[in-house]
Amino acid sequence: MRDTARQIIRINDPHDPRIAEFRDIRERDLVGRHGQFIAEGTVVLRMLAAAHVSAKARFRAEKLLLLENRLEGLGEILAAFPAEVPVYVASAAVLDQIAGFHLHRGVLALGSRMLEQGADALLNALPEKALVGVCCGISNHDNIGSIFRNAAAFGVSALLLDETCCDPLYRKALRVSVGSVLSVPFARGGAALSLLETVDRAGFAIFGLSPRGEIDIRNVPKGNRVALVTGTEGEGLPAHIMERFQTARIPQMPQLDSLNAATATGIAFYEMARGQDLLG
Repeated sequence: MRDTARQIIRINDPHDPRIAEFRDIRERDLVGRHGQFIAEGTVVLRMLAAAHVSAKARFRAEKLLLLENRLEGLGEILAAFPAEVPVYVASAAVLDQIAGFHLHRGVLALGSRMLEQGADALLNALPEKALVGVCCGISNHDNIGSIFRNAAAFGVSALLLDETCCDPLYRKALRVSVGSVLSVPFARGGAALSLLETVDRAGFAIFGLSPRGEIDIRNVPKGNRVALVTGTEGEGLPAHIMERFQTARIPQMPQLDSLNAATATGIAFYEMARGQDLLG
């Protein structure tokens, strides 16, 4: 079986070494992949294809593994990948054995991160007008994925994650982000305070998001460079960060003490992007 540009390779043995990286993906996600990641689903595959051909490509596809009956409908997306990227296909029974569970989407890709920038380099490359998000202690993959999706929706230039945040290239986070992890520049690592000091030196006005914030999020002053800091649910931002930087709150009914971290970040990104005229 061939398309117009590449060979399509059939896999009949779930232990075939050519697709070893796709085996038992749930369990292997938990231990990290050393710069590699699994992309799942059509939407994320499309985003990986777009990232692959970007002039400043930060990610590339190594190989694809598809359910055989999905192949015909994915021709347009597959054509966006270089011809040397191998495409493997398997029956539902074989694919489920490879993945270790019933993979109803039937679309997997192995990707690699090509360019990994530190916070300094990432911030220095941003335009004069920029909105940046900083995540401190966000360890829930759904929240990280949703925060990336919010960032893409509201024109956030970059996201910085401290060392206690989970990896946004984890399969579930990537899926929840609908591939936005591949389009929003990010850096991960370092202690939260050190990361924020880097943001401060880059000329950003920093606002920590908290139900006890000093000012209404709608009243954050306009500025060319603004950063929003979000902490983990429950504990929120550490006291030493709240005391060091300005803080903002989202007005809400008194019956509930806080919002979900991703929901709150989305609301705040919208208000801050609107204040910076990023949304047109």
